[in-house]
Amino acid sequence: QRESTQKKTFTSWINSILAKHTPPYVVSDLYTDIQQGHLLLDLLEVLSGQHLPREKGFNTFQCRSNIENALTFLKSRSLKLINIHVADIIEGKPSIVLGLIWTIIFHFHIEELARTLACTYNQPSPDCSSAVNSSPKASRPAKKSAKIKERWKMSATKALLLWAKEQCSLHGSVSITDFKSSWRSGLAFLAIIQTLRPGLVDLEKAKARTNKENLKEAFRIAELELNIPRLLEPEDVDVVNPDEKSIMTYVAQFLQYSKNLPESEEDKQEKVREAMGWLAAQEKKLAKLLVETENETYYQKYKEMMSFMETFNQEKIPFMPVLSSRRGEAELSEDQQQKREEWDKVISQINEWKAKLDQMLPSPLDSIEAWLQEMERLQAEDLPDLQDPFKAMSAFREIIVIFKGLMECFDSHLDSLQSFKNEDEKNMPLVLPEKLEEMKRRFSNIRSLNPSTFLEYHYGLCSAIDREVKLKLNIWDVKYGAKESVESLLENW
Repeated sequence: QRESTQKKTFTSWINSILAKHTPPYVVSDLYTDIQQGHLLLDLLEVLSGQHLPREKGFNTFQCRSNIENALTFLKSRSLKLINIHVADIIEGKPSIVLGLIWTIIFHFHIEELARTLACTYNQPSPDCSSAVNSSPKASRPAKKSAKIKERWKMSATKALLLWAKEQCSLHGSVSITDFKSSWRSGLAFLAIIQTLRPGLVDLEKAKARTNKENLKEAFRIAELELNIPRLLEPEDVDVVNPDEKSIMTYVAQFLQYSKNLPESEEDKQEKVREAMGWLAAQEKKLAKLLVETENETYYQKYKEMMSFMETFNQEKIPFMPVLSSRRGEAELSEDQQQKREEWDKVISQINEWKAKLDQMLPSPLDSIEAWLQEMERLQAEDLPDLQDPFKAMSAFREIIVIFKGLMECFDSHLDSLQSFKNEDEKNMPLVLPEKLEEMKRRFSNIRSLNPSTFLEYHYGLCSAIDREVKLKLNIWDVKYGAKESVESLLENW
């Protein structure tokens, strides 16, 4: 029963996410559809906003490669994939597939939403750490930081439960203590709807109805009035021991809805002030850190940068809706312009710091890093415009020559990286192991993208030649008079 409920709930959740994909994707059978890997990559691309490497075909090798790419991406986000293997996903093993999807839901949906509640409910979220304390010596040791992250991962569930309790507490006798039997009567769902959209439900009448009637009503109103996808059915919840993960997934959508409700001007201004204060604190923290690490070794400088970036990336999450809002609009208010300038300033300073550190890498890592950046820049560039096919042909030929030249150095650079002896004359590490691992991952990404990139360039070149030939063929339809003038024209072409 639990496995069946999870499969249905998770499938509906995935479909609600993939409705935003271009083109939209609909899962019919989770265990079967996941086997090709494209479903996983599409889902992760929508959730992360990143483009992930993939094989376009559907043979066994390509499916395996796509699933490996998806799992590698999840591991890069520090997600623990315990007992989740490629072979089990290819076979569509229910327990493994459901475990993987739950990990994705918890990290990208529940945890991300609950982070914004952490400071409100005094949870040990890394986001609540002070942005003012800028001393590198104050940064948490790695082991302690990992423990705090584990505590936060557990408390994301608690934060979501506290939020739900808060919504229900406004309606007297409706109380919840868990994500199981507390929801069986349907009153908790109705109470949350009443808090978010007063007047949509009558809780007094609901108390006289059966569990199934209340659940049916709650799911109907949530879908029609709040545009919340129906992930559950009454029979999934009105059981002795409802599935906790399925209920959490559904309740998190109400939290998402509450985040999207219109804010008062006063609340907006307060959030802008908080974001500006945080940016100012980050700027001071960064400036102080640069001064304090000026005479440190490369190893220590990079270690401090990693510590700063980890905290920065965690702390920025609650502010991102404010910092990223209306950035694409041509006309900005004075506050928005100032906020944008402050954000760009901090990011620019961080990028400058990173660039200086990359230049300070010990040989031959400095030249390998420069090669990696050049390859990544080339792969990220937009392809030439085919509007002028003659210019596009020249541009594609030039890119292909550059790309081939860079790829000729791939093996030698990779060998140098893998054979790099990471210690000085005192047997102390020269570079953080994390930096070396990051560089190796980038080599893997380049290797996986290399065939498709090369094909893309040649496809572009062939398309440009095709357009140029068609243009000339169209001109040939015109009469050019004497045979000699036509032969002369052909010779020029």
